[in-house]
Amino acid sequence: MQNLAKLSAPILSLSFVAGLVLWAYPEGAAPARQIGIILGWVGCGMLLASLFLALREPRLTNLLGGVENMYWWHHRLGLAAYVALLAHPLLLAGASLPKAPQEAWELLSPFTESWPVWMGWLSLLLLMAGLGATFATRLPYRIRRPLHAGLGIATSVGLIHLLLLGIDEPVEPLLLASLALLAWRFIREDWGVGASPYVVQSISRVSPNVVEISLAPLGEPLAAKPGQFVLVAFQSGRRFKGCCEFHPFTVSSIDGASGLRVAVKALGDCTRNIQSIEPGVPARVQGAFGEFLGNPASTPQYWIAGGIGITPFLALLRAGRLDRPTTLIYLYRSEGDALFVDELNAIAANLPNLALRLRATGDEPIDPESVLPPGEDVAKAEFWLCGPPPMIELLAGFLRRRGLTNRWMHFENFGAL
Repeated sequence: MQNLAKLSAPILSLSFVAGLVLWAYPEGAAPARQIGIILGWVGCGMLLASLFLALREPRLTNLLGGVENMYWWHHRLGLAAYVALLAHPLLLAGASLPKAPQEAWELLSPFTESWPVWMGWLSLLLLMAGLGATFATRLPYRIRRPLHAGLGIATSVGLIHLLLLGIDEPVEPLLLASLALLAWRFIREDWGVGASPYVVQSISRVSPNVVEISLAPLGEPLAAKPGQFVLVAFQSGRRFKGCCEFHPFTVSSIDGASGLRVAVKALGDCTRNIQSIEPGVPARVQGAFGEFLGNPASTPQYWIAGGIGITPFLALLRAGRLDRPTTLIYLYRSEGDALFVDELNAIAANLPNLALRLRATGDEPIDPESVLPPGEDVAKAEFWLCGPPPMIELLAGFLRRRGLTNRWMHFENFGAL
């Protein structure tokens, strides 16, 4: 069922794009012009689909295979749209070049004093800024985030470009839809209007650069489960100045019927600032998202965690849910990077189904042979991996070479959340 949900995002997106192309198919035009027009509509449709997949509504994410699956398609549709829209004016100009060179130049030149051409170029430039921010991971979040918003704005500007060319249908309803999606994303999600109010109840220092924060709801609590993550924006308190940005944190514990805990590692400006948070600080929480650790098979389980990737497994262990043989392999660089080790040892001592393996890897690359079980055990088990993307890629590739299919591997790509 989950695999079918993951296919729904590309199926819906490509069906929408195909519908636009069929509606606007330019019959009777020269081949180069036909392809240029089709690519324009393909790019427009992909941008709209990409904008739709950027929404973070929990019910929607469950229907479309999870927020990570939606973002995977969101990024790739945005990149494909850029390629299509870049080729769109080139092909149109190429179709006119042999018979009307001046007309071909006017189609491309931003100096023609033509509003349609200017808006087309502006849309492409905004799209380039948004895509550049996606890949420029070293840019500070406060700069990268507004630049990435250029993808959404480029969609509306591109549709205005079509209106200026005299194409009213179906552009007018599509423009209204794009503006509605942008407003929904910025107002309800980025600005936190749709978030639930919580307050910091207590803070526990886990390591020099990790704190675990207990949050209590001020209204209706979120229905979070172990293995899920939430988006949290911490506001300002009496002595704490919050960055007020929504960041993803895996739920490390479900406290009773309403409270929850998240572990925050100092990875950037905002998360470093959160290390000094105090009780009483208000927070806005969105979610919960994800289905990691949901619906395990009846086979033996292998949980492999790297660094702070231990948190979803810890949440499930704290909830006391372990009804099949499970091996938890916890990898960390040094003893100072190991989190919740004393608690994990105490839990393992009281859970006969749990085998705990702690492993300090140092700065050298991980040797999968020394971490993963022998080949005959791999074929009989289900694997769950959570940690830095390089670790997941290395271990998942090794398991595939051992013959394990994706049906028996589950990932929480902590770096992508």
